[in-house]
Amino acid sequence: MKTIKMALFALMATFGMNAAAQTQNENKKIINAGFERWAKGEGSFFDLLTDDMVWTINGSAPLSKTYKSKKQFLDEVINPLNDRLSQKIVPSVRALYAENDMVIALIDGKATAIDGRPYNMSYAWFMQMKNGKIIKVDAFLDAIQFADVMQRLSGK
Repeated sequence: MKTIKMALFALMATFGMNAAAQTQNENKKIINAGFERWAKGEGSFFDLLTDDMVWTINGSAPLSKTYKSKKQFLDEVINPLNDRLSQKIVPSVRALYAENDMVIALIDGKATAIDGRPYNMSYAWFMQMKNGKIIKVDAFLDAIQFADVMQRLSGK
């Protein structure tokens, strides 16, 4: 009886680890596909966000804070940034890592501001996933460059 219980526990542990690994791989594939669509101009990466997601821009940029909904984040960060770009950001993924419900992306983005100057940025996004959607992000970026494009082109 003791051997049967041990075998059952081993089987359950193996199944649990396989399910976790499968979820990690699925999350990584979802994020990668989102970046590929964005790079091709075939939709918005931000469609992966839940409506009630939480996005934190870390650091000391003027927009560094925690945004408590998809709408707030898009209205206060993404749309104003896009308004300052004549050529939108094209992402290039340098690395993707997944563990448990977290996917970490190291991304380079290239764009052109409406004044013709380049907007080239590197980002690190730590994305927590649930049911194939992003529910929480901690984002890191070059605060000086981000602030520059937002302030330099604020009146345009």
